[in-house]
Amino acid sequence: MVTVMTVPNTALRAVRTGMRMSQDDFARALQAAGHRVGEPNDANKRLVQRWESGAIAAPRPVYARALEVVTGLPISLLGFAAVPDGHVADDQHGGHDLTSPMSSLATPTPTSRPATVHTSYEGVWLSRYQYYSSGRGESFAGQHFVVVLQHGDRLTARSLPGSAASSLSLDLTVDGAVVTGTWVEQTDSAGYYRGARYHGAIQLLAEPTGRRMAGKWVGFGKDMDINTGPWELVFRDASTSKATLDRYNTSAA
Repeated sequence: MVTVMTVPNTALRAVRTGMRMSQDDFARALQAAGHRVGEPNDANKRLVQRWESGAIAAPRPVYARALEVVTGLPISLLGFAAVPDGHVADDQHGGHDLTSPMSSLATPTPTSRPATVHTSYEGVWLSRYQYYSSGRGESFAGQHFVVVLQHGDRLTARSLPGSAASSLSLDLTVDGAVVTGTWVEQTDSAGYYRGARYHGAIQLLAEPTGRRMAGKWVGFGKDMDINTGPWELVFRDASTSKATLDRYNTSAA
């Protein structure tokens, strides 16, 4: 009798707990992400537990894409074993959550909506925006290195933690040269804004090269007034490997 030892996925657990999500919260976020990108899934707490325990070495593609959307990290950095081309994830050997009635069904990518995105935006970008601080009477710039992941016409961008004292996330949709979406920034707890969380909308125009996007943000200020300012994303590297992200995980200022 051969005993197969499973190795806990500590990387995924660390990412989840770093997002301050319970396993239930994480599963609900995965379901919501699936609906947003047009690939519904039936993620639940039991499935998250099996991933984190190592019972599932690699998720199905529909879950892999949802994991990238929720975490903002490539699947290769979430502690899963690589699945060779031509193979499927290890869910037919008890790895999948068999208690769920839909877990054995692979959700196909919708074909009703025509593909409109031909440029790959995936990689590391430098994000720069400008804002006016009424309390200080000056204009300032915020800079982060962000990792951009792409699924069809959806882009998610998450700042690398070492690139700035605040954390930034963007959820965007590409329509031709127009990129539209929302932004969220959690400010530095020791900084001027004392850990305040700000969010708003953003619209950018992508240059034909696909290597720069520029536009404007809109959001609310400390006194609940509506502000706006310029924002640009400048391409730096097409790789999202751990080595590349480590290289850019440094101050963008």
